[in-house]
Amino acid sequence: MGRNPVTWLGTPAFPDAARTALADTQLRGNLRKATTTIRGKRADAVGELDDWEPLRRAGEAIKDDVLAHLDTYLVRLEEAVTARGGVVHWARDAEEANRIVLDLALAKQADEVVKVKSMATAEIGLNEHLEAGGVRAIETDLAELIVQLGHDRPSHILVPAIHRNRAEIRELFRREMPDPPDSDDPSELAEAARRYLRRKFLSAKVAVSGANFAVADTGSIAVVESEGNGRMCLTLPETLITVMGIEKLVPTWRDLEVFFQLLPRSSTAERMNPYTSVWSRVTPGDGPSEFHLVLLDNGRTHTLADEVGRQALRCIRCSACLNVCPVYERTGGQAYGSVYPGPIGAILAPQLGGDLTDEQAASLPYASSLCGACYEVCPVRINIPEVLTHLRGEAVRAKGRRTPEAVAMSGASWVFRDRRRYEAAQKAGSLTRLLAGRDGRITSLPWPGSKWTSTRDFPAVPKESFRAWWRNNRG
Repeated sequence: MGRNPVTWLGTPAFPDAARTALADTQLRGNLRKATTTIRGKRADAVGELDDWEPLRRAGEAIKDDVLAHLDTYLVRLEEAVTARGGVVHWARDAEEANRIVLDLALAKQADEVVKVKSMATAEIGLNEHLEAGGVRAIETDLAELIVQLGHDRPSHILVPAIHRNRAEIRELFRREMPDPPDSDDPSELAEAARRYLRRKFLSAKVAVSGANFAVADTGSIAVVESEGNGRMCLTLPETLITVMGIEKLVPTWRDLEVFFQLLPRSSTAERMNPYTSVWSRVTPGDGPSEFHLVLLDNGRTHTLADEVGRQALRCIRCSACLNVCPVYERTGGQAYGSVYPGPIGAILAPQLGGDLTDEQAASLPYASSLCGACYEVCPVRINIPEVLTHLRGEAVRAKGRRTPEAVAMSGASWVFRDRRRYEAAQKAGSLTRLLAGRDGRITSLPWPGSKWTSTRDFPAVPKESFRAWWRNNRG
């Protein structure tokens, strides 16, 4: 089987992609404005709850319980869905999942399917596979539609078109839609998309959805969204196909209460989701007459085997970590080369892809300043900095050879193990002050120090070390 298409093939490693993104002033302006706005609104929404921290801990505990007993809960879910008239399919990887969905669409003689936003289907490259099989997928989420019509890539989990401003969107709609908007006013843009999509909703035989949560006890699938397009997708077509990562489970209905409080405040800064759709059975004359659930592994059991890395599977795709990340705010999501951008993508994509020998995947854990802001806002308490440092170590070990960094660290270890060697190194280091400018900072060093000073300044080492000062003044 081929490599899981979690990362986009042919994309450069993060440092190279980030360098290109940083040169795009329009992109940086769009990102700064959007993330600042979302960040502020989220802080206000979260601040309304006195029990926000207990809710976070409850979400963490529920998710950890699911991961610890995933085999049991998955079987329970399959039994419940089957008992209520649905059909469950198991997909080991992207190839199997894509084949299942295409076969189901072709069996209904569908040449188009409507989709409600799903990170899982983007992860496996479903749209491209369907297109190759003669079936066109129509994205119905407004931001996803913008990305699709622009033949673009998403750059945010919640707002995939965050890198576009309204003038760019208007031009895109004018070029791609039969009935384009008259201006770039947001209401005009939304109305143009509504006219375009309404025709698709009314003619589609098959819909494809993702899932925010699935309840193991009842076989219920939940989708939350803000535009109403999900409700149209989930109720109008004759056949509904849901592609869901196997980690999206919760054990009981009561557990949904926790996540229905955590998710909207963390993602859209709302007290509750505008549209929450839950379905538990096939009901004649009410909604789709066929329901298929595709349970997707695609590297998740590989991730589950890592005691540190598995916490990434708690993720509920709220995007809060993206909106506080200083690296993401400056580079945008496309620089990560993955359908999962930002801090969560930096730990999730390399694990789901399962190949840290690949330069692009191995570069993602380094796409962070390790400031910890992502951990502070995560509604299910994923310790992203911990996983980042863990994966950095895994990436080094995957290379199977000693890197210059490893050699340097071994040398430092040898110096630190002996007091006399350590003090001698301090004295030698104090000579670097001769290279400092008037502000006491070194802006240029010869190789290999130039690797550091090419992107940051280096403070000069003081003439006298603390140890020497202590002996001279406190001895």
